[in-house]
Amino acid sequence: MRFNKTRKNDFEMRGLYVEVQNGDFAKALRKFKKKVADDGLLQELRKREFYESRGTKRRKAKEAAIRRYKRQRLKDQAAQGY
Repeated sequence: MRFNKTRKNDFEMRGLYVEVQNGDFAKALRKFKKKVADDGLLQELRKREFYESRGTKRRKAKEAAIRRYKRQRLKDQAAQGY
């Protein structure tokens, strides 16, 4: 059996973590979920779940840009009173 000699401490925390205080696991879980959502880990995971070619990526990016543009135009028109 080989051991990783570069490991400084077995309890060294890496990545996202939340400490449970006063045994309030529900609150810690809510905080952790918020951290994960803010960090975008789930979106990244969904994006990497299946292979996507460069052409598909470009097409999706262009469609998203068009949607953003149209949404912004509608906001601008509503602000101007059209």
